[in-house]
Amino acid sequence: MHQSVPALRPRVLHLAQPVDGGVARVVLDLVRAQLAAGVPVTVGCPGGALAAGLRELGAEVRDWPARRPPGPGLPGEVRRLARLVEQVRPALVHAHSAKAGLAARLALRGRVPTVYQPHAWSFEAAGGLTGALALRWERWGARWADRVVCVSAAERATGLRAGVRAAYTVVPNGVDTIRFAPGPAAPSARCAGQGTDRPLVVCVGRLCRQKGQDVLLRAWPTVLGALPGARLALVGDGPDGTALRLRAHPSVEFAGAVADVVPWYRAADLVVLPSRWEGMALAPLEALGCGRPVVLTDVDGARESLPPALAARCLVPPEDPVALARAITGLLADPPLRAALGDQGRRHIASRHDVRLTAARITAVYDELLTPAGHRAPRLPGPARASGPHRALPGRCEGAGRS
Repeated sequence: MHQSVPALRPRVLHLAQPVDGGVARVVLDLVRAQLAAGVPVTVGCPGGALAAGLRELGAEVRDWPARRPPGPGLPGEVRRLARLVEQVRPALVHAHSAKAGLAARLALRGRVPTVYQPHAWSFEAAGGLTGALALRWERWGARWADRVVCVSAAERATGLRAGVRAAYTVVPNGVDTIRFAPGPAAPSARCAGQGTDRPLVVCVGRLCRQKGQDVLLRAWPTVLGALPGARLALVGDGPDGTALRLRAHPSVEFAGAVADVVPWYRAADLVVLPSRWEGMALAPLEALGCGRPVVLTDVDGARESLPPALAARCLVPPEDPVALARAITGLLADPPLRAALGDQGRRHIASRHDVRLTAARITAVYDELLTPAGHRAPRLPGPARASGPHRALPGRCEGAGRS
């Protein structure tokens, strides 16, 4: 008796630009989980650490030269992408972030099932004419995405309010809960304040306007007024690094980009991310996975990433250094509360934000789109509208269709 050979899963082409920061980590974790589940995966990206990490996983990586911002090179990037798609012949394309989403939708124009994942909307990142053009494109380009995957219900709501009429699914971000787990802080001279009684605040993120480290530096003198021995470590690099160093107090350490952020989370008494906008930031999920409490600004995805006890105590308005300093000093002064919140956060991440659950939900979206009934389902005419209260169910279409 012959055993039937299991059918091969359709090949997925991921496209990524940028190739650093949170987007790269999401792509790397998603590809790792998909490869483990037997999903054939190819990734197109412009090299960098992401390409190296993907090759270590055994993923097929194709070079797609593309700059991070749009510009005069865009037509060539679109042509190269169209050739790449012709070579790979994927069943589905998953484009990550604004630039890859722009190029992919222009190159494909609906000819291949396309998933677009903004990882925070491009029009939030820019003001003036640039922001207006980005918004206009997102509204227009949505017609060439079979599904827009948002990492939080708040990110979806932002798109709907802005008039981006799309077929939405909400799939919350996840992290590797085996790697990001409680453990002893490894001895390291780089970990400021480790092994001392001086409280350590850690901020992990690209040094840029989005992540709001400048707001944290404005709040820091107030924290020092209450806790003179406190130390702050900024982990990451980016375009605002020089300006931030010029305004920083001597108690602030700039750790730069690090290969492994886990020792920093484990060394921290408190992790802070004062972002101006997000979809759903990874750093708080990673910190909570390590059992560390967090203070976040109440931007898209922040409230959804926290258990209720942390949401009630650990969210502050964006661009408010006074509120930020108050939240930091209050938690630094209360070690038992920090321990309790960290434990609640760890259990929350393990049950809600494991990257394997995220990957399964993403794959369910693919399966829905690639079934005869699911691919290019009719778009509902009329104004965009959100469906009822958000429930993070695999493959659920969140929001209204479009014509």
